[in-house]
Amino acid sequence: MKYKLLGKSGLRVSELCLGTMTFGEDWGWGASKDESQKIFDTFVAAGGNFIDTANGYTDGSSEKIVGELIAKDRERFVVATKYSFPSQMNENQGDPNGSGNHRKNLMQSLEGSLKRLNTDYIDLFWLHAWDFTTPIEEVMRSLDDVVRQGKVLYIGISDAPAWIVAQANTIAQYQGWTQFVALQIEYNLIQRTPERDLMPMAKAFDLAVTPWSPLGGGVLTGKYNKPLIESSEQGRLANAAAGSISEKSLAIADVVGQVAAEIGCTAPQVALAWLRAQSGVIIPIIGARKLTQFQDNLACLDVTLSPEHLQRLDEVSQIELGFPHDFLQSDMIRDRLFGGTYNTIDNHRI
Repeated sequence: MKYKLLGKSGLRVSELCLGTMTFGEDWGWGASKDESQKIFDTFVAAGGNFIDTANGYTDGSSEKIVGELIAKDRERFVVATKYSFPSQMNENQGDPNGSGNHRKNLMQSLEGSLKRLNTDYIDLFWLHAWDFTTPIEEVMRSLDDVVRQGKVLYIGISDAPAWIVAQANTIAQYQGWTQFVALQIEYNLIQRTPERDLMPMAKAFDLAVTPWSPLGGGVLTGKYNKPLIESSEQGRLANAAAGSISEKSLAIADVVGQVAAEIGCTAPQVALAWLRAQSGVIIPIIGARKLTQFQDNLACLDVTLSPEHLQRLDEVSQIELGFPHDFLQSDMIRDRLFGGTYNTIDNHRI
């Protein structure tokens, strides 16, 4: 395992992040404590030190399990957790302040996470999802306060528009407050829309990007490209899920499978290798319910895609950037902006 700097910080984190949304069986589909222990031990043995959880994952059980797993060597691990949602799925029904981005929920959520993780501080504290009601100044000042209190070391933001993140970091910079160093988003071969604004914004602000759902909800494993199974309830559920997947997504998964067969690895390893090959600081979040699944995902570190394979994957999954990107990248506009010299300029900012 190699390590990367977490965006605009000196913090060194493993090139893969252990996602622990599957730790705990409260939601009826997660990993048991024993299986979670095995996954954790495998990750640590490979050199992993970056762990991602959230106050609401498996109704708080994920944080409790993570807290137990890191207890013997707390200082070694970079532990990330989140606030915005309640710690239990239905905990805040009827309580307007039981969730959201505001200072009250931030403080309550942080204190709860510290107790469940059994730690004095959080290495990376994420805002989980933007609520469009809390002023950006309130959010950034509140986060800066918990950093100054020593309860949080670094901050990040998840599931928010690019203009919100850009405005937040700019305000923080000029106020002397703590800035976001990382961005967590859904990003994979099926979901490439972040390339319109979120990814360029992350580069401009030197934010590390930690993609969630790197396998596209399982679609990129190729399991939905297989012949339909009718003989069991599980098969019928799988067929129903496959029926909601677009033809383009299945076509992308098919090419992923072809590439995997050509280079002798698995489809998940190809999908993860594609992510890791993208420019910028990309640290995929990998998680699993079973140790065998996790081991397979972890082996993506041994996979390097050729330029030809990357091109094939790019072409089948390509999206339209839309306005103004396509307009500004057109030959006519570039010719007018650069007086016909665009191709002679070595632009180090790309």
